[in-house]
Amino acid sequence: MADLSELVKAYDVRGVVPDQWDEALAELFGAAFVQVTGADAIVVGHDMRPSSPGLTRAFGRGATGQGADVTEIGLCSTDQLYFASGELDLPGAMFTASHNPARYNGIKMCRAGAAPVGQDTGLSEIRALVERWSEEGGAPRTDKPEGTLTQRDMLADYAAYLRSLVDLATIRPLKVVVDAGNGMGGHTVPTVFEGLPLELDALYFELDGTFPNHEANPLDPKNIVDLQSRVRETGADLGLAFDGDADRCFVVDEKGDPVSPSAITALVASRELAKVPGSTVIHNLITSWSVPEVVRENGGTPVRTRVGHSFIKEEMAKTGAIFGGEHSAHYYFRDFWNADTGMLAAMHVLAALGEQDGTLSELVARYDRYAASGEINSTVDDQAGRLAAVKETYAAREDAELDELDGLTVTGPDWWFNLRPSNTEPLLRLNIEARDADTVARLRDEVLALVRA
Repeated sequence: MADLSELVKAYDVRGVVPDQWDEALAELFGAAFVQVTGADAIVVGHDMRPSSPGLTRAFGRGATGQGADVTEIGLCSTDQLYFASGELDLPGAMFTASHNPARYNGIKMCRAGAAPVGQDTGLSEIRALVERWSEEGGAPRTDKPEGTLTQRDMLADYAAYLRSLVDLATIRPLKVVVDAGNGMGGHTVPTVFEGLPLELDALYFELDGTFPNHEANPLDPKNIVDLQSRVRETGADLGLAFDGDADRCFVVDEKGDPVSPSAITALVASRELAKVPGSTVIHNLITSWSVPEVVRENGGTPVRTRVGHSFIKEEMAKTGAIFGGEHSAHYYFRDFWNADTGMLAAMHVLAALGEQDGTLSELVARYDRYAASGEINSTVDDQAGRLAAVKETYAAREDAELDELDGLTVTGPDWWFNLRPSNTEPLLRLNIEARDADTVARLRDEVLALVRA
């Protein structure tokens, strides 16, 4: 039997194909997904990885075998799958490994209306069924008639819906470089941007799940070098980089400099609050201090959460928040079923820039107020022990406040840092912010000396 402890993560399924999983296992996941959700019908889609079509079909066989009708939307971005789940009011499954290397694949699952499926909202039950059925030699037969399989193209509907939320038709002409990284941005961007006052300079739009140019992970600085160079060479107004499944979007300004996802969160929050004054905005605890500041300045209520999409979506549903953002460039919208969509965030940036005459660097300067370390990872043998050592040291300081909402957050008069264990690797992740770069450097050296002792 496959080792599902290595395959089923906190919020999705992800592993090497075929070493860790294959189409036979995908079929069991399809059957278990229907059993746990109780769905009579589901929607499925996939990215451009070579293994994705076969895994998707196998998942569909498992679902139809349990009596559920399956709508296949084919090649799509993850947020396009969320759109389909919301628009059709069906549970959904997206086959992708997002930004991971080519040998990986996975499933992101959601309930009807793009509601999350995580460990506490169905994933643990799905895993238990798959484990049992693997040992028993397959899913049990059902008395229900076999479900149907239907193909449906929803790309144009997805694009039209996004364009109904952000009006780009009247902005000034902009030159934008987009690096799709051979991922699904190459599929969605041309349709979403078609006919708009945008001069599109397309980098790596050919769908290729072997990623011949660079990994589709813009969080790693080496993967946006080509985008930065192209923006500088061509005098573009900005650059956009999408990850492999195009649910995240990273932005560089007209100088080719990366724009902090926290600054994008603050910018989009201000625009959403202008539409619905007094609303709640969600941010995870690693976003910049500038985010809650901007939310309050614009009459909104900021709410701080743990890192992770299931926590963000849960809090958005609980509070009725209009928008939520994470430091990892995931952006969530109430108007998009509380799901994350990098494309909609990118459209907000284009609209904000195109509605005025200044540059993007000038625009985001008002939202980028602090110095930050970025995420620093340390490989450790004893996560709990190293975390405890840091806690003991800073608990003794009179100028520091500690909380453990997610890992350890220590806040001083003009700085904060968060130290979190990875759920899947022997890592501690450190993020620091302060009013100046010297303080960030001092804290970085202090904390890393304890972590790496």
